[in-house]
Amino acid sequence: MPAATSSFKRSRPGRARSGGFRPSGRNLDARLRLLHYLSMLLVIDVGNTNICGGIYDDSRRDGRGPTLSHTLRIHTVPKKTEDEYSTIFKAILLDRGIAPSYISEIVLSSVVPSLTEAICVMCERLFGTSPIILGPGVYARLPLSVPSPHEIGSDLVADALAAWRKTGGGSIVVDFGTALTFTCVGHESNILGVAIAPGLGTAVNALSRDTAQLPFVQLDAPPSAIGTNTILSIQAGVIHGYIGLVEHMVGKMKAEVGGELRVIATGGLSKTMASLTTVFDAIDPDLTLDGLAYVTEYVSA
Repeated sequence: MPAATSSFKRSRPGRARSGGFRPSGRNLDARLRLLHYLSMLLVIDVGNTNICGGIYDDSRRDGRGPTLSHTLRIHTVPKKTEDEYSTIFKAILLDRGIAPSYISEIVLSSVVPSLTEAICVMCERLFGTSPIILGPGVYARLPLSVPSPHEIGSDLVADALAAWRKTGGGSIVVDFGTALTFTCVGHESNILGVAIAPGLGTAVNALSRDTAQLPFVQLDAPPSAIGTNTILSIQAGVIHGYIGLVEHMVGKMKAEVGGELRVIATGGLSKTMASLTTVFDAIDPDLTLDGLAYVTEYVSA
């Protein structure tokens, strides 16, 4: 076996190298990468179906905020403990080449109150820092006015903040989650209000649960609005039916608000739905995560 080679050259005996060791280009790059990773932002969006996360490179900020480097998604299990979530998060981060010590700041949005404390404790134990919790205490420091701050979902506030930052004006954010939500942002940096309907997955689950012969089906776009078997019939009714719902709600909101409103789709099924309608101006699956990342520009932990 050939002898291992070192990236440092040995000094000749009796001759000290001035200035000590100088790292080679390879080792210098490694040190720079380490410093680069030591400033990373973790955002966590605890939803009813999934917990989504984003790792942002805080050292690569530009006018649009930090850069999203990695995302993660795990099932929401309200009865899991902080130790269980700690194990899951640590394993995922290490698999992406990110040590927990690289995380310097955390922002948390949770619409599952029973999990909020567990996730906070997990953050403190695993990352050594407490998260900024997006909620009524934080809203006043954002560049948006928030109606009914103790009622509106923090994920919707994150959606609105990201939409405002990216468009600079009025918008409608259509979020395809467990609930289908329409968040309307006014032209004067204010959240005008929200409309909520059952999400597509929620509708399909209800059909399967509450009927004797209708199965659960995957929500893929069907080839026709006229289904020729049970699966295609459910897909046609739910997918095309919700397209009609979305187009109608967006039209109603635009008529009530007036002026130009940019329409942004986000959430797990946003790409599937966007392929069947022209109502959207942009598709941004990571909009909620970006909104949480923007929070750090207005709030310090």
